[in-house]
Amino acid sequence: MATLTIRSLDENLVERIKLAAVRSSRSMEEEVRQLLEQRYAARGDVLARIEERWARLPKVSAAEIADWVEKGRE
Repeated sequence: MATLTIRSLDENLVERIKLAAVRSSRSMEEEVRQLLEQRYAARGDVLARIEERWARLPKVSAAEIADWVEKGRE
């Protein structure tokens, strides 16, 4: 595994990361690791997550979509 050192981070940013880590019950290091994993996820992993979430969405008909579009124009 590689090690990454980041210098000269703004103190406000560090505090926000610490707060996010506490909210997630993680260490600050794990919080940053998770952020990097999410941001730089492999394309296939991202597509798999999108497909999984898409499958959970309620099914709608073309007529319903047309109705929403029409209502949005009013």
